[in-house]
Amino acid sequence: MQRKKEDQLAILILGAGAVGCYLGASLALNGHSIVTLEREHNAELLRKQGFYLTIGERTHHLENIAVVTSIEEALKFVSFDAVFIAVKSYDTAAVISSLAPHSAQLPAVVCFQNGVENEATLIAALGASKVIAGTVTTAVAKEGPGKIRLQRLRGVGLAANHALSKRLAAAMNAAGLNARLYADANAMKWSKLLTNLLANATSAILDMTPAEVFAHPGLYRLEIEQLREALRVMAAQKLRVVDLPGTPVRLLALGARLPPYLSKPLMQQNVGKGRGAKMPSFHIDLHSGRGKSEVSYLNGAVVRFGERLGVPAPVNRLLNETLLALSEGKMPLELFSHNPERLLRMIGDRG
Repeated sequence: MQRKKEDQLAILILGAGAVGCYLGASLALNGHSIVTLEREHNAELLRKQGFYLTIGERTHHLENIAVVTSIEEALKFVSFDAVFIAVKSYDTAAVISSLAPHSAQLPAVVCFQNGVENEATLIAALGASKVIAGTVTTAVAKEGPGKIRLQRLRGVGLAANHALSKRLAAAMNAAGLNARLYADANAMKWSKLLTNLLANATSAILDMTPAEVFAHPGLYRLEIEQLREALRVMAAQKLRVVDLPGTPVRLLALGARLPPYLSKPLMQQNVGKGRGAKMPSFHIDLHSGRGKSEVSYLNGAVVRFGERLGVPAPVNRLLNETLLALSEGKMPLELFSHNPERLLRMIGDRG
């Protein structure tokens, strides 16, 4: 087992996608010990080529990030200070299955996953003292295995209620990750969910860019209504909307409450323009043929919490059910492709 310097963190990264690689590479660049858990077919390539982090015009080649293929191998490598979980929400069960047998040997896990239910699932398996809620609002792109480009620096959110949180935030800020601590983890995670809803499911279902979605009057109203449903669910939980690093979520919530003729220019400027022609994660998952979607952990979560709290969420329900059906092959992709009227009619029929 390797020894680390006194001021050096040792982090195990689960999920070598865009977010996991970005966090790991940024910390490794600043002298921290990073180990990534990767599938066998990618591990050898990453060991040979290393990792690449592009920030602006400069690309950093990192050869000091270790790659393992099992928790057992990782635990023999170094004594860890934290585990970062950055996998898709539909992979949470598999992560827990691999972590649970080693819970006593593992440090706290930081959940950077989208959605608002993964922390509770992790706590049930590992214990409340082992889980820290986190969010990432920085935009990053994965250009190949281990190759990450920073697109827009926003930052990282961490729940403040853990003994490790301040140390992690300090290390992240020293590495340029722009970390901020939050006293209310649920408010932080639900505020992040609001940003994930916009032009995500709709874009995937209709095969339209976020800019096209926001430009269409009927779809714009649909986007606003799904946000309003989520805000009502938050209000029923007595959760306030909080701004996230580099992300004015309170302004987004204000826009959702305004009449469309007032809110649309604001939303197009702050959301539509920011995403533009870039396809969101739901679209990428759907059209890659993975057969899975995180929609159930975002729009679906709004529906589930709404049912418990007596808050109807028909728009989120329809978007969730429709995208799941498309992802699972129960509906052909071309059924809604560039056909917003069909989707809007379904909303009206259920109205």
